[in-house]
Amino acid sequence: MSAPESLSSTGISLTGKHAWVTGGGGDIGRASALALARAGAHVHLIGRNADRLDSAAADIASVVGRRPETYPLDVTDIDTVTELFQGATVDVLVNSAGTNIPQNLDEVRADDFDTVFDVNVRAAYFVTQQAVRAMRRDGRRGSIIMISSQMGHVGGPKRSVYCGSKWAVEGMTRALALELGPEGIRVNTVAPTFVETEMTREFFEDAAFREFVLGSIPLGMMAQSADVAAAVEFLAGDASRMITGTSIRVDGGWTAQ
Repeated sequence: MSAPESLSSTGISLTGKHAWVTGGGGDIGRASALALARAGAHVHLIGRNADRLDSAAADIASVVGRRPETYPLDVTDIDTVTELFQGATVDVLVNSAGTNIPQNLDEVRADDFDTVFDVNVRAAYFVTQQAVRAMRRDGRRGSIIMISSQMGHVGGPKRSVYCGSKWAVEGMTRALALELGPEGIRVNTVAPTFVETEMTREFFEDAAFREFVLGSIPLGMMAQSADVAAAVEFLAGDASRMITGTSIRVDGGWTAQ
């Protein structure tokens, strides 16, 4: 089955570009990969769960007629990540792998803290390092997109560790934008509000928490993965060529308050 050059409804074309998505088996990673593939990109999915990666790849292939490459690995394993990017062609990187362990201060153990920071900060940093090395090796300009959170701009109950990790992502994004700008490599974040995903679904089983979330979003609704993916697609393409070191908040107005 052949596919048109670009299937994007936005008019953005990424034809001939190679886009890498970590957390590719998750809801946001999968939606982002689909948006990039529809725009014509050759997509590479990275994630820990091979079955989920295969499912995402099959779903994307059913829409665009091209099956993404899949790489089942743990992004916190820096040696494996380094090996993967040795011969990679990279134009776009989406750091979508992430985790959260909601806890009050007294509940947090060192292992919990390390788990959140290892995935959300350390892995994102070193995957970016390897992707940039690949861009430099081939003399390619590119776009690095960090999936951050509104919690990288505000605080939240039971999220001191998670907020800390996302504020770190926001900070390193700005610093990297300054460092890499002269090479034509842009670095930005997409910062969504609560998105209805497999990871957050159990949180919303608590009626009081769901009410708190919806009451804090002026638009009165939670985000969907496709809302985040639309921002990712925009930042990946030439329409955002003058945007770097910033954060697109897909938050329904939460952080405007």
